[in-house]
Amino acid sequence: MSRGFVREGDQEEAPMIPPRAALPDNTPNYVTPEGFEALKTEKIELLEELSNYDSSDEREKRRKAAEIDGKLNLLNERINSARVLDAKNQSKDEVRFGATVTYTIDTVKTPVTLKIVGVDEANIREKKVAFIAPIAKAMIGKKEGEIALLSLGGENREVKIVKIIY
Repeated sequence: MSRGFVREGDQEEAPMIPPRAALPDNTPNYVTPEGFEALKTEKIELLEELSNYDSSDEREKRRKAAEIDGKLNLLNERINSARVLDAKNQSKDEVRFGATVTYTIDTVKTPVTLKIVGVDEANIREKKVAFIAPIAKAMIGKKEGEIALLSLGGENREVKIVKIIY
């Protein structure tokens, strides 16, 4: 049908679906067992939201269904590509995926603790950082007492690994 015969009010805009956390090309989608469970829980919640959504406005129903379907498609891609790494199987004497690391930075002597997790699990409020973050990349492979070099905008900082817990 020609666009000239379509009323403006009949045109539906595709919903804006926010992208998931970025995962660089050719980078495995590592997740912790807890992170994998969280992805599956998120899927259940989206499916429940889709089945429980009630609106008398058909256009709003279609828009909401398209939004949830889009989120589910992105989520399913992450679930299907997930490579679950259990920290129990990691080397305990060096920083690896799933480690909780306490460290100090040369400019600030107060120790900081964070956990290295998958991109979908990262949450700075919970002190969880993605394994692709610069601080995590700098620390991976280091042992307690070792110094990692962190480059931030052309400035180098020394990060001393204080404690590693799995």
